[in-house]
Amino acid sequence: MEEKKFDLNSIIGFVLIFGILLYMLWQNQPTPEELAEQEKAKQEQVEAEKKAQDQKQSSSVAETTAEDYSLNSAQDSLKYEALKNKLGAFAYASSLPSAKDHETLVETDVLSLKFSNKGGYLTEVKLKEFVDYDSVPIYIIKDKNAAFNLSFSTTDNRNLNTRDLYFQPTVSKNGENTVVSMKLKVSESKYLEYRYELKPDDYMFDFNIRSQGLNDVINGSQEVVLDWDLKSYRHAKSVSYENRYTEVVYEYEDGKDDYLGQQESTSDDAKDVTYVAFKQHFFTSILLNDSPFKTASLSSKNLVQDEEIDTVFTKQFATKMPLELKGGELNENLDWYYGPSDYDILDAYDRNLDEVIPLGWGIFGWINRYVFIPLFGFLVSFLPHGIAIIVMTILVRIVMSPVTYKSYVSQAKMKVIKPEIAEINEKYKDNAMKKQQETMALYSKAGVNPMAGCLPALMQLPVFYALFQFFPSAFELRQKSFLWADDLSSYDTIAELPFTIPFYGDHVSLFPILASVAIFFYMRMTTGQQMASQPTQEGMPDMGKMMKYMIYFSPLMMLFFFNNYASGLSLYYFVSNLITIGIMLVIKNYIIDEDKIHSKIQANKKKPKKENRFQKKMKEMMEQAEAQKQVQQKKKK
Repeated sequence: MEEKKFDLNSIIGFVLIFGILLYMLWQNQPTPEELAEQEKAKQEQVEAEKKAQDQKQSSSVAETTAEDYSLNSAQDSLKYEALKNKLGAFAYASSLPSAKDHETLVETDVLSLKFSNKGGYLTEVKLKEFVDYDSVPIYIIKDKNAAFNLSFSTTDNRNLNTRDLYFQPTVSKNGENTVVSMKLKVSESKYLEYRYELKPDDYMFDFNIRSQGLNDVINGSQEVVLDWDLKSYRHAKSVSYENRYTEVVYEYEDGKDDYLGQQESTSDDAKDVTYVAFKQHFFTSILLNDSPFKTASLSSKNLVQDEEIDTVFTKQFATKMPLELKGGELNENLDWYYGPSDYDILDAYDRNLDEVIPLGWGIFGWINRYVFIPLFGFLVSFLPHGIAIIVMTILVRIVMSPVTYKSYVSQAKMKVIKPEIAEINEKYKDNAMKKQQETMALYSKAGVNPMAGCLPALMQLPVFYALFQFFPSAFELRQKSFLWADDLSSYDTIAELPFTIPFYGDHVSLFPILASVAIFFYMRMTTGQQMASQPTQEGMPDMGKMMKYMIYFSPLMMLFFFNNYASGLSLYYFVSNLITIGIMLVIKNYIIDEDKIHSKIQANKKKPKKENRFQKKMKEMMEQAEAQKQVQQKKKK
């Protein structure tokens, strides 16, 4: 076998060929000018391809009506036919580029709103100036907790819901206002429109529902029904306390107002409804109509069964209202309000929205509207909110002090004549009628009115009840701190319990404890005075025992009942009872002299007492009754 030898000539040949190839590549490389030309040509090609693609996409949208819809492929044609079979004339809206799950964000000074293409309604409402108990922004609508829908029938016998259809959004300006138009199109000239007009610094905005050219599309013989639903978010520290003031409020029949209440599940029907409010204690959603809804079906369901578990939502609200077609078209001028349940803000709209705030009915609401709200508003304009509560409490007690004085004087008079009442009771213990006559005669001669001690207390009830309604509804107290209380609109906490006590809670609040102690000493004073002034009669020992029980029962009830209530209310009751105790001590020790009262009563008894017609009539009736009784006793003998 021939041995291979090293071939130098072959290696030299390969080297020369490789060198020639490198030289040819170097000679043929493009110049910088040629490279620039190539890059430009490549960019033009990309832009041309993109333009062709955009033209192809836009050409898939009809220029006029759904019937003129032109298609570029068999696949698009089949897709559109499927939409048309399902939606009829509204297939056009679902074929537009806007037919996708997209949201339009619009912000004002006070609101941040998101509008969804699908359904055309608000999918998010954030109040920019407020946060909840945990410093999280206040959202009234978020994560599909609300729904708004129009359901209607078409002339080709389809039942459609706007929540399933796609609207085309546009945002524009009208002066300082922002206009959001959401159009559900049948064609470019035929559509259903939701038009929102938002003012820069306002929680209320215009909302118009109108249609154009749909008189031959929407079936006028069937109702167009508006559905509005909302699951109210929990915003306060105590979900049960917040839920107590969360409810549906509505106005109907030219100015009347009503609410659904706090039952587990409740509903009602109303006529000529001008607004519906889904009130969430300190925040409210309201739908208003310039022309009343003919009817409305309203419902509310409690979602808090266990405060430890049900911590996200408070109630489920729903309302259903028919809309009227006029000339085959829709034209409704509505308003939305998303904002705080603040009396001053709501009252400023002059649309009876102050009734959304639960200030009490009749005289109680009158006292709150015209006395306590203006007074407290004035005080907090220059005082911290806790100090303002104390000052207002002092002013209320000073104004009511004459009533307290009269009540105490009446009890002192009754205490002075108690021995004489006891003598009458003993002398006529077997003759109730005669005992009553002599007792009334003694009252008349002494100038003592046994009802004078009760009437002042009754006069104070409207004030106390009005304040009981005022403090939980005062938006000004929300997240205002005082001493150890972080929020006067919620309970204060000095200790967290590792367990939950039924009807009490899982925490200890100090203001209710202080209020309970003050009530205990106040009731000891007033109950002791009343028992000292009451004559000893049959059954009175049992009554006295009951009053003693009340001395302990009332503070205990206060302690449990107010542990989860607003600390501002507990602060008021604590200060109020302290002041009342002080006023009573001053009256007892420095103003009332029982010796003088006794002398005055004795002087009154010596004076001839002229009886009025009522007293004469009562005396005659009692004498006649006594005479009849004696006759009956003689007959029995």
